[in-house]
Amino acid sequence: MRSNSAEYLARLLHNLHQLPGETEWVEFKENNHQPQLIGEYLSALSNAARLKGEASGYLVYGIEDQTHAVKGTRFQPYREKGSGSEDLIPWLTRGLEPRMPIRFEEVLVDGKRVVLIEVTAEANRPVAFYGKAFVRVGSAKHPLANHPELERRLWNIEVDWSEQICSAATVAHLDPEAMAKARQEFKKKQPRHLNEVDGWDDLKFLAKARLVIGERLTNAAIILLGKEEAEPLLSPAQAWMMWSLKGSAGEDLDYEHFRTPWLVNVDRLFQRVRNLRIRYLPDNTLFPTEVDQYDRWGIREALHNAIAHQDYCQRGRIVVVEKPDELILSNPGSFLAGSVEDIIHEDVPPRFYRNPCLCQAMVNLGMIDTQGGGIRRMFMEQKKRCFPMPAYDLSRAGEVRVSIPGKVLDIRYTRLLIENPDLNIDMAILLDKVQRGLDLTREQYDYLKRQKLLEGRWGAYHLAAEVAAKVEDKARYIKNRGLDDRHYEGLLIEYLKKFGQASRSEVNQFLLDKLPDVLNEKQKKDKIHNLLTSMKNRGLIARKGVTRAARWSLGSAIG
Repeated sequence: MRSNSAEYLARLLHNLHQLPGETEWVEFKENNHQPQLIGEYLSALSNAARLKGEASGYLVYGIEDQTHAVKGTRFQPYREKGSGSEDLIPWLTRGLEPRMPIRFEEVLVDGKRVVLIEVTAEANRPVAFYGKAFVRVGSAKHPLANHPELERRLWNIEVDWSEQICSAATVAHLDPEAMAKARQEFKKKQPRHLNEVDGWDDLKFLAKARLVIGERLTNAAIILLGKEEAEPLLSPAQAWMMWSLKGSAGEDLDYEHFRTPWLVNVDRLFQRVRNLRIRYLPDNTLFPTEVDQYDRWGIREALHNAIAHQDYCQRGRIVVVEKPDELILSNPGSFLAGSVEDIIHEDVPPRFYRNPCLCQAMVNLGMIDTQGGGIRRMFMEQKKRCFPMPAYDLSRAGEVRVSIPGKVLDIRYTRLLIENPDLNIDMAILLDKVQRGLDLTREQYDYLKRQKLLEGRWGAYHLAAEVAAKVEDKARYIKNRGLDDRHYEGLLIEYLKKFGQASRSEVNQFLLDKLPDVLNEKQKKDKIHNLLTSMKNRGLIARKGVTRAARWSLGSAIG
């Protein structure tokens, strides 16, 4: 039991007072005690403390941030209000998700009032304040969504919720139809067990499918195989899906809710999507091309991804909204795999999973593939069909949303894909951005302009009216365009994980040929210098020594 004595608090304040100014899990303030700001700092400090292996984060009022001089504060937490007439402390406590203890203390230091707020770092997932999570990077507070690498680490060090035991559940809570389908799909995925599966009792089969631990059912087992009436056993988490049909004016035309078992109900939801046949006329022909409005495999992939990666503890629902020309799928949670573009370009499995147990079970039952490539294949299928690309919206806090277009947006884009079936997927995505009116970089604009695929000046361009020109030298473009700095950071981190440390010359040798060819050697080395400096400042890497013999290794933020 932690002491509440004045002596303990004085010692704690003294220790905090001695810390460097850029300690992520401690923030010093004087009198800026806006309620919303306090809540955001509590989220940021708790998350930062957990990343740094600290038990708590601290917000201290009455001490100057830069000098750590004791100034005193007018802040009186027990008299302040949060939202409306609600007292500050219960309002703050209610806003933190998941709930955790917050401790408020007032101490006199040299006769001046100092207020200390302590928030624990004991959550099993990122801490949010009224739906939005924050984190401290150096001395600054940022939305956690702006730092996906830190968010992935916060999820990666948690206990897997899907692997936790659903304590009240037994085999009697499993749906017979779902169990039969599970055995059938398991045989397809694991043909070496084809002649054995039917002889296994239910518990042995569930163990082989990785859905039980010591003969006790996991949350993943209920999500995939549980009867509808078993879904409340997951409480306070929940597992619901909803399909909704909208009219051209956005009016509700129909809807249906789906609960567990999702192994079979995902097909029932899929059957509600009308997926009409549509026609469009390719260039220079009078014969229309007739296709399904949506690629059936793509819908299933997006839906299975939502099941595998959603944050069930948010108590939200997977929602599938069918509009006349668009299908939108959303799920609670955030996108942990980095940028969508990197996934498509690299075509590798993500390194982090929010629900590893659930994902492994879905692999064993043929719903997803551990080799990754599902998102890339969704984009490839749309290109093959000469349709606009799927669009991921990651701007909403705590939600991932993907829209799949069900119509041609710009016939010039469609003609280009028809006439160039071997068009690189990166180029197709780039041209898709143009038809949607999204911004290109100047380099991307110049390249497409040279290929005669764009018309108009920089900042006011559109797809060219004549798109018959063949797209050449695609590989050189992909090499020249470069990648986001996070890509090169990831490469260097993996290199240091493998070899432990590296000199600057070794870093140069590793990265130089991976940088865009449009940069000369000096520009490449300058970029590497800037990359190393940025990573060092964020604690991703560390340098020992200051001469040419200095060595780089992983920093404290990587562990």
